Amino acid sequence: MGATTSPSAVERSAIRKVSIRLVPFVALMFFINYLDRTAVSFAEPNGMGHDLALTAAQFGFASGVFFIGYIILEVPSNMALHRFGARRWLARIMVTWGIVSLLFTWVQNSEQLYGLRFLLGVAEAGFFPGAILFLSQWVPTRHRTKVLALFYLAQPLTTVIGAPFAGWLIGHHGLFGLEGWRVMFLFVSIPAIAIGIIAWFYLIDRPADAKWLTTAEKEWLTTELAAENATKTGNKESHGREALKEAFRSGRVWVLAMVYFGFIYGLYALAFFLPTIIAGFQDSFGTSFSVMDKALITAIPYLPAAVVLFFWSRHATRNGTRTWHVAGPAVVGGISIPLALYMGSPAATIAVITVTACSIFAALPVFWSIPSRFLTGAAAAAGIALINTMGNIAGFAAGYVTGWLKDFSGSYTLSMFVVGGFMLLSAALMVILSRRRPADPSNPADQPLLEVH
Repeated sequence: MGATTSPSAVERSAIRKVSIRLVPFVALMFFINYLDRTAVSFAEPNGMGHDLALTAAQFGFASGVFFIGYIILEVPSNMALHRFGARRWLARIMVTWGIVSLLFTWVQNSEQLYGLRFLLGVAEAGFFPGAILFLSQWVPTRHRTKVLALFYLAQPLTTVIGAPFAGWLIGHHGLFGLEGWRVMFLFVSIPAIAIGIIAWFYLIDRPADAKWLTTAEKEWLTTELAAENATKTGNKESHGREALKEAFRSGRVWVLAMVYFGFIYGLYALAFFLPTIIAGFQDSFGTSFSVMDKALITAIPYLPAAVVLFFWSRHATRNGTRTWHVAGPAVVGGISIPLALYMGSPAATIAVITVTACSIFAALPVFWSIPSRFLTGAAAAAGIALINTMGNIAGFAAGYVTGWLKDFSGSYTLSMFVVGGFMLLSAALMVILSRRRPADPSNPADQPLLEVH
């Protein structure tokens, strides 16, 4: 998609209001979501691993088993969101996962940890693809990369803000008679319940119902979105089983799912094991860090990643999304992540890991603007959920395989080469998909998803 003509005053005001009224709130929900699912990574090297007698493989399994529950209910949850509306469904998801997350405060052994991580996945199922679908239903394609980038900023900022916050909470060892890591679980769970209740009253399912839009803005958004949907589906929207069949039979959806697999494998390998790798600097380099020091070091790669995400997505929005907006970062990330383990100091290691984090986060918002270019309605709900399901399979694999390979080989070197290989595969698949020739050149919905430049 190339650059567009200058937008009208109504278009600018409508997109600005959506960006101010909805995107920050949904991003806050995502911030809490990602903090709750990755809190275990802060807890493990700061007392939980010792208290529960966890091996690296057991911690990896506990990290990854979350995604099994998520995977089982991902597609059904997104179809339910399409049926019942985002306001009700996203609020329900958030309150449910907040209650489950709260129970981690009192976990006593590895078996209970596995069970709660599984239930957390069940509770959170459908949130991320539901949020992507919800935002995609509010803005036309040409504005989608920008809006999704603003939403996606929440993920790296979760670590930038959340890691020091988690470290500060862990430092309150003895509060309420709890170990520090239990205090952390207690206080990162409560916001999910509170914001979930607020979401029930704050979110709005469609532009036509938004009182904060003018009549002209409502009409413009409704008309633009309806016209795009008609182009994608030929004025015929799939429902129920037809929508599922449309998504599951789409070769594009499956290739995008595999591209996403590689990125998410890298993302969660970093998210779950970076705090543990930093804790290992003492043995590798003879350094010693406090709990807060380790939390701040964990946050370092994610602040530049947030900056790069913003400007990379803005470039794609202004100049048109190209294949290299997704494939390029995958190549850089695939090369840099195993290279990090060959650095001679903590500073050099973190610098290279920062490059990896920047690569992953730069590509993801651009990537998520692609599925809605050729899917709409229930088919979009099913397709986005299917793609995210593959990402959750990667989340499970990244946690379990990384931990198992660490126990098997005695270091994280082999694990990081596996991560790099998956990211390079994502780059190759993205290039192949972009060069696909349309089966029906006269069908707008069958045109190439990205321009190859």
